[in-house]
Amino acid sequence: MEWQPDEQGLQQVLQLLKDSQSPNTATQRAVQQKLEQLNQFPDFNNYLIFVLTRLKTEDEPTRSLSGLILKNNVKAHYQNFPPAVADFIKQECLNNIGDPSPLIRATIGILITTITSKGELQTWPELLPQLCNLLNSEDYNTCEGSFGALQKICEDSSELLESDALNRPLNIMIPKFLQFFKHCSPKIRSHAIACVNQFIIGRAQALMDNIDTFIESLFALATDEDSEVRKNVCRALVMLLEVRIDRLIPHMHSIIQYMLQRTQDPDENVSLEACEFWLTLAEQPICKEVLSGHLVQLIPILVNGMKYSEIDIILLKGDVEEDEAVPDSEQDIKPRFHKSRTVTLQHEGGEGEEGEDIDEDDDDDDDTLSDWNLRKCSAAALDVLANVFRDELLPHLLPLLKGLLFSPDWVTKESGILVLGAIAEGCMQGMVPYLPELLPHLIACLCDKKALVRSIACWTLSRYAHWVVSQPPDSHLKPLMTELLKRILDGNKRVQEAACSAFATLEEEACTELVPYLSFILDTLVFAFGKYQHKNLLILYDAIGTLADSVGHHLNQPVSLDLHLVSKLCLSSVATALQSGFLPYCEPVYQRCVTLVQKTLAQAMMYNQHPDQYEAPDKDFMIVALDLLSGLAEGLGGSVDQLVARSNIMTLLFQCMQDPMPEVRQSSFALLGDLTKACFPHVKPCIAEFMPILGLNLNPEFISVCNNATWAIGEIAMQMGADMQPYVGLVLNNLVEIINRPNTPKTLLENTAITIGRLGYVCPQEVSPMLQQFIRPWCTSLRNIRDNEEKDSAFRGICMMIGVNPAGVVQDFIFFCDAVASWVSPKDDLRDMFYKILHGFKDQVGEENWQQFSEQFPPLLKERLSACYGV
Repeated sequence: MEWQPDEQGLQQVLQLLKDSQSPNTATQRAVQQKLEQLNQFPDFNNYLIFVLTRLKTEDEPTRSLSGLILKNNVKAHYQNFPPAVADFIKQECLNNIGDPSPLIRATIGILITTITSKGELQTWPELLPQLCNLLNSEDYNTCEGSFGALQKICEDSSELLESDALNRPLNIMIPKFLQFFKHCSPKIRSHAIACVNQFIIGRAQALMDNIDTFIESLFALATDEDSEVRKNVCRALVMLLEVRIDRLIPHMHSIIQYMLQRTQDPDENVSLEACEFWLTLAEQPICKEVLSGHLVQLIPILVNGMKYSEIDIILLKGDVEEDEAVPDSEQDIKPRFHKSRTVTLQHEGGEGEEGEDIDEDDDDDDDTLSDWNLRKCSAAALDVLANVFRDELLPHLLPLLKGLLFSPDWVTKESGILVLGAIAEGCMQGMVPYLPELLPHLIACLCDKKALVRSIACWTLSRYAHWVVSQPPDSHLKPLMTELLKRILDGNKRVQEAACSAFATLEEEACTELVPYLSFILDTLVFAFGKYQHKNLLILYDAIGTLADSVGHHLNQPVSLDLHLVSKLCLSSVATALQSGFLPYCEPVYQRCVTLVQKTLAQAMMYNQHPDQYEAPDKDFMIVALDLLSGLAEGLGGSVDQLVARSNIMTLLFQCMQDPMPEVRQSSFALLGDLTKACFPHVKPCIAEFMPILGLNLNPEFISVCNNATWAIGEIAMQMGADMQPYVGLVLNNLVEIINRPNTPKTLLENTAITIGRLGYVCPQEVSPMLQQFIRPWCTSLRNIRDNEEKDSAFRGICMMIGVNPAGVVQDFIFFCDAVASWVSPKDDLRDMFYKILHGFKDQVGEENWQQFSEQFPPLLKERLSACYGV
């Protein structure tokens, strides 16, 4: 007996489908709940497929929706479907793949692939043979529907189709698909190429066996009147260029001619696919040889493709000039550069391992339209070709450039400036003679009345920053800097962003050259801080960080530095460099950060109480603000005291430390540690409230949170001294557990060891009873770090604990000896402490036992101890 719906049940499901199309959120929620309930009944899914495939009286959107809900159920619960339900759904799909409605056919195709993605290709052996068979149907809808489903299966399961698990169905499928390249319907031709295209990059054997037929069939379709077919032909040729260039070389001349035409195709989807060809070709060793003769045609085509299309200009709001007061929308403002602060120790070789910054690719001129388009692809192709052909490109370009750069039409002029930026890297040598004349023109474009011209001028000028800095400063650096700083305060957000990024690049190149302009630069950046909307604050933060690295160190000591430490030191190094003179610049930055934190916390509270009325806040800015405050505290040291005194930062910090988001807690603990070092009197009254929270966060599941909490506890201990005693119990057990865990990251181990040592230094009576439980991992984790203040205080702590509980170190004394020997030059009184302990131990065990004991030492350790401590 075939399954039949119950009439009442069917009406209920239809009502549900109608309700789910309602715009009302309350109705939507009710629908969601009802769906959850109905999923308890397995044959609910039979009703859904029934509506999709059999209820031809219902409207298409309702039927399609039924299929999409079923698809979600398959995704979530397929393994719980009873076999009868699963079989009914599969059968219905195959019987109706040729539904007259394109929407329903597509929905059934999606459903089939969702079932196969559940590992069902193996358990549905009739699927592929039946779909391939249906391709021969006289009925267009059946052929098209089956092809649609096959195309999705090829996209999702290309590797499986080649495997022995299914007896390599591809051996039959590929020749079959190739027959359809000649089909009279463009839709079917397009499906056929798209299916085969899925197997090029993986070099599927079945395709490689038919590669010549495939290439011939592609050539036959080269001038197809259907744009979707042309797009798939271009895509195929681009991929073949990567994997089977050997097969294309004999036809390369005509392929290049074809691609030159297609790059100018009236359909942008086709021209974009074709334009990818030049990018891929540029990476092939034969590029120069096969393309030289065609540059004269190719260059003008690429240059032409670099103009904004009309649709770009609309999307970019190219006619909106002043938008700085418009708040950013959510999708605008995911931070690009910011990496949350993790406190690390200095090792040999610079930064701790978590302190690495991620370099963003700076060649992306208009990233808010980050969907790849013809303009970006053309610019990227010109960029890579400039790197292949170098100055040989210029004779084809320079005559064009003049006309573009001085065009009265802003779109043309803008594209010319982009061209100039794209070739900067590859053609720099050849461009040098023209730069003295070009640069003033570009700098003038920074004042253009069109925002998109101003923003591209920022980017292009940054690509020539290296040359600018190599000239006498008054000739180009000074005018460029002056205009760029004005652009940082531009009324248009895209220009602000481009100017900040360009300025960061200029800073890296110019370094000390910037010192004369420092107060002007700081005035601008601090003013921008008060003016910017969220997204650009993050880029501004980066520019300030780069300034810190480019200038700060030079003002301290004349050493050239690794510019990679961007924004790690952020404001702190500028602040340190300028100390008290920097205070007036800090106040607005400090205020802005505190306000940002306060606003975010308030919004989070409202959202938690009424999630239906308020948006969830984006906490990334709060994190950046906390990190900036850390930078200020670190850089200003004691001077930050007056800023803290006039704000409610401690109250806000108390809330941030309890935030559910780990990154917020991570930055909070870093700030707590920095404030503890800089102005402890403000922190002290809060310790009783803060310590239990710190204790709770000693959870190595969140490495960076745990790391920063540990570091902050150590800093607090050093300030509290003996008053730390009531709090040792809250944290000690967790710290001892962490230091004994296998696979704990190095940074966390070191910070934990230091904090245990510091707790022992201020409260030896409380910590020393546990000495035996941590002494061995303690010694091994601190032996590799450089001599510094933190290591010094930790080792003093361990010596004091050994004084109180010498028995705790006896079994692992060799590890202690090794750790002592790792010091290069301990302070005199610390050296005395080491001396006393070593000699005390030796006297205790007696000469003979000591001899036996020290026999186990590696020769180097033996040598160091005898030379430094006479044992």
